[in-house]
Amino acid sequence: MDTKKIHTIGDLRSWSNSGVSLAVIGNPIKHSLSPIMHNRTLLNFSKDNLEFKKWAYFKFQIDIEDLEEALCLFYEKNFYGINLTVPHKVKALKSIEIISEEARLIGAVNTLIKTEHGYKGLNTDGFGIKKGIEYSLGESLDNKNVLIVGAGGAARAAVVECLRNNTKNIFIKNRSKSRLDDLYKSVSNIKNSKRISLIYNNDEEVKNLPDYGICINATSLGMDIKDPIPIDLNSLPLSWAVYDMVYDPPKTKLIELALKQKRNASTGLSMLVFQGAKSMEIWSNQSVDARYMFDSVSSYIMK
Repeated sequence: MDTKKIHTIGDLRSWSNSGVSLAVIGNPIKHSLSPIMHNRTLLNFSKDNLEFKKWAYFKFQIDIEDLEEALCLFYEKNFYGINLTVPHKVKALKSIEIISEEARLIGAVNTLIKTEHGYKGLNTDGFGIKKGIEYSLGESLDNKNVLIVGAGGAARAAVVECLRNNTKNIFIKNRSKSRLDDLYKSVSNIKNSKRISLIYNNDEEVKNLPDYGICINATSLGMDIKDPIPIDLNSLPLSWAVYDMVYDPPKTKLIELALKQKRNASTGLSMLVFQGAKSMEIWSNQSVDARYMFDSVSSYIMK
């Protein structure tokens, strides 16, 4: 199967597949490694269960204005599971009637599973963030200071996961004050939300952070080589670790600078793997070896 092939809404309108179809949708989507790790996992499953030979995972580039139509088409064309990435995680909520408690708290969905009453929306990003940081940085969110850069769906997942894991202090920094205020409003009723402090794009406040913590880039800045670094690391205490949710390129400008400063730092490849492993477990009702998925995408991205 060609894991690089990008399908469009035009392809979806005429879609025909007798097997079980899964997909990731986003815009841009070219960078997504999800088809590689999911199709290799399905191949691994099929060694013990031939039914999984009929399963396949595809990549779709869907414009934000076409999302509602696309979700109806995916359901009509019997796609059993969908992953959503930028910029669809928040907007998709309006088209999904059945929402898990975690997705409701986050205010975004990244995983859909087909039911007889429509798609059910879930969110595995929080799990991916937690496990990814543990795997790549050797750090726990429990009782830590955490700085989250961004205010979109990925940032919301990080904030909720921190609140659920008894993080000591949560600082959220974003360029847009209105989006930052909206994020805080959406999580203000969650237990421990008083531990949240907002930083309205002020690097001077970053200089005054506690001596140690974990900085999480939850923006998409870094995917394009022309993107600016999302935070001035020279303002961040040197003892802070850095976790960049962007995983392609293998070393973003943020990670290159963090490593040059001898920080404990990692891209978000591990987050991709662990959130994907949880999604596949939801769809397949099988146990997924995340290390196998990690090996498949690591070997590909380092080519």
